[in-house]
Amino acid sequence: MRTYGEYCAVARTLDVIGQRWALLVVRELLLRGPCRYTDLQSGLPGIATNLLADRLRELERAGVVRREAARPPIATDLFRLTDRGEQLRPVIEELVRWGAPLMAEIGDQDTFQSHWLLTPAELFLTDTTPDQPPVTVEIRAADQPPVHIETVGGAVRGRPGSAEHPDAILTGPPQLIVGVLFGRLTVAQARARGLRYHGDPATLRRLRAQAPTVDRPR
Repeated sequence: MRTYGEYCAVARTLDVIGQRWALLVVRELLLRGPCRYTDLQSGLPGIATNLLADRLRELERAGVVRREAARPPIATDLFRLTDRGEQLRPVIEELVRWGAPLMAEIGDQDTFQSHWLLTPAELFLTDTTPDQPPVTVEIRAADQPPVHIETVGGAVRGRPGSAEHPDAILTGPPQLIVGVLFGRLTVAQARARGLRYHGDPATLRRLRAQAPTVDRPR
């Protein structure tokens, strides 16, 4: 592992998590919980298998990740964050906040996975009528597995998988779903560009972005 060789907390931190892909490994484990090696590969499109193995070894040595034998029928090891690794959650959340203005557009070569929306949804969306019964919005972005967000006690929580009885379903390209969820596009504007919306129109009006965080930087 490369090191900056500086007696400084910032440099020492970057020695551990500043390597390419290291924080994205942490992101996947925070979002998905314990993962098999193949799960991490699928959640990190573009990473070479030897590089992923190197990063996991480095994070294990640093006490960020631990490997454990999985119970049957899973016939492979699982990787999970240690308590030390879990302490990186606020770091990931602040990176999401800082990077949200960069999400105004999607590049031609950008990959997308639906579970990456869960942390921004929890950070930026608020329930405007928390005294009302909870609502659930299912998200079906591109060809990705569905995820859903739900109101829970006035907060918004993201979950992988389909909702049992969603109040609304958003289907379409990720940039349109991001635009609608975070207030850059109206449903009508997104529909004109290919978004499909099923369910109670009032559901999305209940979810409000706390700040215009996905606007283009000025």
